[in-house]
Amino acid sequence: MSNAPVAVEATLEVVSPDNTRNQVRLTEFPFYIGRGETGNHIPMHDRRISRRCAAIVLEGSSHLLEDRGHHLGIFVNGKKVERKSLEDGDVVSFGLEDSYTIVYRTSQADASSIQHLLTRMASVAETQDVSGGLGKLNLLLEATRMLHSQLPLGAVLEAMLDRAISITNADRGLLLEADASGALRQRLARRSGAASFPTEAFSPSQTAISMALKQQSGVITGDLHQSDKMLQGAQSVIAQRLRTVVAIPLYAMPRANTNESMIHIRRGHFLGVMYLDSQRPAAFSNLDRQILDAIAIESASILDNARLVEQERAKQRIERELGIARDIQQALLPRGFRNFPHLDISAMNKPCLEVGGDYFDVFPIDEKRTAFLIADVSGKGLGAALLTTMLQGALSGMTIGVEPTLVFQHINQFLCEHAEVGRYATLFFGILDRNGNLEYINAGHPSPSLLRSGGVSELFTEGSFPVGLIPEARHTSTRVKLEPGDTLVLFSDGVTEAADLDHELFGDARLQSVLAGQHDAPLDDLRQKIVAAVEQFAGAASQADDITLLLVRYRAAAQSASPATA
Repeated sequence: MSNAPVAVEATLEVVSPDNTRNQVRLTEFPFYIGRGETGNHIPMHDRRISRRCAAIVLEGSSHLLEDRGHHLGIFVNGKKVERKSLEDGDVVSFGLEDSYTIVYRTSQADASSIQHLLTRMASVAETQDVSGGLGKLNLLLEATRMLHSQLPLGAVLEAMLDRAISITNADRGLLLEADASGALRQRLARRSGAASFPTEAFSPSQTAISMALKQQSGVITGDLHQSDKMLQGAQSVIAQRLRTVVAIPLYAMPRANTNESMIHIRRGHFLGVMYLDSQRPAAFSNLDRQILDAIAIESASILDNARLVEQERAKQRIERELGIARDIQQALLPRGFRNFPHLDISAMNKPCLEVGGDYFDVFPIDEKRTAFLIADVSGKGLGAALLTTMLQGALSGMTIGVEPTLVFQHINQFLCEHAEVGRYATLFFGILDRNGNLEYINAGHPSPSLLRSGGVSELFTEGSFPVGLIPEARHTSTRVKLEPGDTLVLFSDGVTEAADLDHELFGDARLQSVLAGQHDAPLDDLRQKIVAAVEQFAGAASQADDITLLLVRYRAAAQSASPATA
């Protein structure tokens, strides 16, 4: 007999941009996904999606998702993938916030749902009124068909709640949804006859809901006059003259974890509560309770799917906004450096995240003087990027004749007075004229390296505190003389503090070794050599800081200029 593994049966819930849903079963492999054209098992009507962007293949008993060339990439639970084994509940998206998403579901997740209920119907039916039981079962099957329909989420939830009201003969029903903190908000209310009901006018029994949450199971009370004393005495029950109350907590589909020979099934996270009540007493049979449980499971399933899809779209929205921030930040960096008559420039910036806290700038002060700077804001990410933009705007004001030290004092005072910003920055700022006179301010930044006649040194040791750190700090300028051919290598600490897999740092000594003998090398070549050395040293280790380089070479004004690029 063959011992070949049997593939898990699975379905794909396709959620379109208008939030309608369609269930598609995996039946053949490769299973193609792409833009709505012939040959795709799931055709999606979005021109931004590639014709054949992804495929699901069968490997052993697992389903694997493969990127087949979608230009924006394929994402699973917000992470870009080339090839990934799918697990129950995985959300597949296509790098677009307002487009299709696909939720992968295995048949194993249905064990406690409709099919399981139907297998037990024979034994239950013997104690039930046949016509009544079949009628209620029909309501359940109608609700299940709605679940697998292409209707919007709101319509599906309304249908599920309407069927629950009909089965229990309740006056009204309420669906409460849990937020990220677990607090409940009233999402949807209905009343008998499939009619809408304003959620703000609904006052459910908080006692019944609390009891259901505490015991993590449904509170189904057909006659409150014969129920728990605490529930009988609840203020909302008395005020509304309630006789029947149903409160069933909703949990995400449980996940199975295998630990050697033990399989542990844990309850999924809390999603909300399905609540029903009536001013009339009711008699709930075993069948009624099982059908209510089944409807609760199905309601939890669609809420869970909706939550996963919403989380995926939120991730995409954040990624898109970070992408815009990255593009803006990179656009603010100087590009295609002009042909300054007395200096050459080469530079690069590589954020360790989408946006970074490093930046550099080069701009003319007047016809004879050019300013250049490199800055490193504490921290990383969007907060640091916002401060770099503010600094860039403030420092560019020196083009209108503002004294550099006064600008530094103003920035330092502003940041210290707004301590809630919680950021400071190190900067090296210099102004170089045509005669090689360099005036600089070093605000706590690593000293640039000076390449002169084959030697490497740290000439600029004087400096002050970073801006935004010490209110009393005073920033003063220092003057030195450069010789033609002198090269300044300005860098952020992401260069010298780049770490390898053993957490050893690249360090100043290795940087000096790379720079030795390179005083005549073209600046772009030298920049690329530094970056290559850092990357080779770090290897596969991920870096925790931005890497920024700014190379400035002084030349006599009479020398011919050659273009330099970033």
